[in-house]
Amino acid sequence: MVNDPRFHCPIPLAVGAQADLPEPVARHATKVLRLRSGDALTLFNGAGGEYAARITSIERARVSVEVEGWRATERESPLSITLVQALQAGEKMDLTVQKSVELGVARIVPVTSRRSVVRLADQRAARRLEHWRGVVAAACEQCGRNRLPEVATPESLEHWLRRPAEPGVLRVMLAPAGQQSLRSLPAPSADGHIELLIGAEGGLAPEETEMAARSGFLSVRLGPRILRTETAGLAALAAIQFLWGDLKEEMTDV
Repeated sequence: MVNDPRFHCPIPLAVGAQADLPEPVARHATKVLRLRSGDALTLFNGAGGEYAARITSIERARVSVEVEGWRATERESPLSITLVQALQAGEKMDLTVQKSVELGVARIVPVTSRRSVVRLADQRAARRLEHWRGVVAAACEQCGRNRLPEVATPESLEHWLRRPAEPGVLRVMLAPAGQQSLRSLPAPSADGHIELLIGAEGGLAPEETEMAARSGFLSVRLGPRILRTETAGLAALAAIQFLWGDLKEEMTDV
């Protein structure tokens, strides 16, 4: 059975309502997926749950749908994971954003570290932020999530670390010299809030590691091999979800 195509549709949705799809969604539905009048689709606006809908008419760039039903479907992790990711070069950041959404992260904080190759400022930072939020929406369409993870405005790691930690949060950073494993750490608190710090291509600078440790981050070594930045965060997220999240369940949809 093939699932109906899913679209993030950031407009008010209600059962029985008629609506026009936003222009980018309409273009993707008709030009890429070749949907036609009468075809079924699933819509979600990021507020939770999803809506069964059907295309009622297509007129040039305008695609009208009727919302036929609502499903209280949620695929969120029981853990609230914030990924604090040092900016990565090229397409690595897009990959990290996309795959971390698939792995259930709740929030992504892009930070500039001392060894970051990429530097963002002003309009360029705003454009990248908007781009990453689009990557998040597309990843949610693909993986079935109905709530969009937040992507924070990029800032320096030092500035972010000056903020006090929330009570009960488990703070973890990956470091090749770490003396602990994830399994040796205490389980997250009842609300399951975890902050995971990942360095850029050259890792975290020693002074950044020290600053993070003073801010409550525990230094963890993830196996005997040194992982690239685009591998490290995703491997850690998968391990965290397996230890304490929803990847430990016996049954999955894979």
